[in-house]
Amino acid sequence: MNHLKIAVALACGLAALATGSRLLAADQKATVADADAFIERYNEESKEIYFESAAAAWIQSTYITSDSQLLNARAGERALNFQNRMIEESKRFNDLKLSGDTARGILLLKVGSTMPAPRDGAKVKELATLASSLEATYGTGKYCPGGGEECFTEQDLIKRMATSTDYADLLDAWRGWRTVSPPMRSEYQRFVELMNEGARELGFADTGELWKAGYDMAPDAFEADAERLWLQVKPLYEELHCFVRDRLSEHYGNDKVPAGEPIPAHLLGNMWAQEWGNIYDLVKPFDSELNLDITAALEKQGYDAEKMVRSAEEFYTSMGLRELPESFWQKSMLVRPQDREVVCHASAWPMNLKEDVRIKMCITPTEEDLTTIYHELGHIYYFLYYNHLPPMFQSGANDGFHEGIGDALTLSMTPAYFEKIGLLGEFETDEEALINYQMKIALDKIAFLPFGKLIDQWRWDVFSGKIQPDDYNAGWWRLRTEYQGIAPPVARSEADFDPGAKYHIPGNTPYTRYFLARILQFQFYRSMCDAAGFDGPLHECSFYGSKAAGDKLAAMLSLGQSKPWPEALYELTGTREMDASAIIEYFAPLMSWLQESNKDRSCGW
Repeated sequence: MNHLKIAVALACGLAALATGSRLLAADQKATVADADAFIERYNEESKEIYFESAAAAWIQSTYITSDSQLLNARAGERALNFQNRMIEESKRFNDLKLSGDTARGILLLKVGSTMPAPRDGAKVKELATLASSLEATYGTGKYCPGGGEECFTEQDLIKRMATSTDYADLLDAWRGWRTVSPPMRSEYQRFVELMNEGARELGFADTGELWKAGYDMAPDAFEADAERLWLQVKPLYEELHCFVRDRLSEHYGNDKVPAGEPIPAHLLGNMWAQEWGNIYDLVKPFDSELNLDITAALEKQGYDAEKMVRSAEEFYTSMGLRELPESFWQKSMLVRPQDREVVCHASAWPMNLKEDVRIKMCITPTEEDLTTIYHELGHIYYFLYYNHLPPMFQSGANDGFHEGIGDALTLSMTPAYFEKIGLLGEFETDEEALINYQMKIALDKIAFLPFGKLIDQWRWDVFSGKIQPDDYNAGWWRLRTEYQGIAPPVARSEADFDPGAKYHIPGNTPYTRYFLARILQFQFYRSMCDAAGFDGPLHECSFYGSKAAGDKLAAMLSLGQSKPWPEALYELTGTREMDASAIIEYFAPLMSWLQESNKDRSCGW
């Protein structure tokens, strides 16, 4: 999974320079004009500390040392201290009737923080240090079997999980990576305590309530809306789970994968069982070959990291969008350096709120990495199209939008598209080929949905106290079994901290955005197909080369977060409600086939 990563979210105050703040006197009554001036000043002063924080975070991620950790922590501390001061000052305007950009700016300032810090300066320092330490522990994590000299990085173990079908080998890789996270447990507990204190000082019950409040609707209403979206797609996931489990049972044996039980978490081709595409060969519905080996084509045609990125750029420019700045090619990290530790997790970075945009990724010539690049450039183009806005509004309409843009483009990477750019030979479109192809996509897109929903559900429950520190791991696996129908392959205890083995937990990156993105990408995709004038089954559409689709996309991107997300959604789709019906339409052939195939199986868990 991929993510937009900067040390702390922009809208909450990685955004401002502490010097020069002109606070109102304590006994001076605030006016609407004062509030307007406050937002104007915030936007004007919002750059220098942002530049410093982005640079410090970039250096730590691309050059992990104790020095870079220290610098990043200090930069984060300064940003958090300013965030606190600005939020405190904004409270002076609580009783005023504000409108327009001022009202929206003050709202975003209060609800935009993913890492709310207490007012106490010592605690701000402690929080920033913990954030830096947790990310560094993850980034430098290695599995050294038996404490020996041979060690395996996250990337090494991910590759084993993706390519091996040996039960014991997969179990070793799965358990090995989870030796990295137990040391995080006590730090994470304190991290939660400090963030909750900061959230309460902002007027929220806990950090989870603060996160949910950032969706232009009441937290309870948002949680209900997310559940509505999940229920729309749950039947398709359940059919997919039933079929996959049966095929895995055939391969590994009914004793290891019994019918009617959760699937062992290490058998799904992914370190976190979040996407299942790597087990396609084990579960493909029909034996006929698809001729869809994009990885082989990339290797045969000599695609290196830069050529893969330029291929993605050409898709965007074919729709009339601009070319990437030259600085992107000079400053991005596209391959893993051999001389230092880095965080390889793919991410997109807006460094100066203007033209300095970058991606950080350890690219290899695989279809998975090619798809990731197309996704990351979705972030990059969002950055470039809203960089005319004041800093306060330089973000996605909601965080699901930022993830959904690039994913909508990946849906348009159809066999016809790959044929057009020379990465695929002639593709047969008979019924068996279609079901195989849809299965290949569903193993990633549909399999991910419950995982995308439960990550933050776990954190919301941790933040609220529903899951206590002595129940962190058990609570994690309860949710994974409930939503995904998977279970740990070996006994786990509270000596483990399996949530920490997923980057977004120590990295403090909210995850609901990815669930929403999986919904929104199909909604975006269908709308751009409509704009392109496509007439046919939705799954066959590619809007590659459509200037009309590009124009509608650019119009939405240009709004950034300046308007509530329903307004941005309307700009592209003509509706103000998130809706999963496009997923159902896209996968209609597969759903019908699965229902027929599963009718004699024991489904559920």
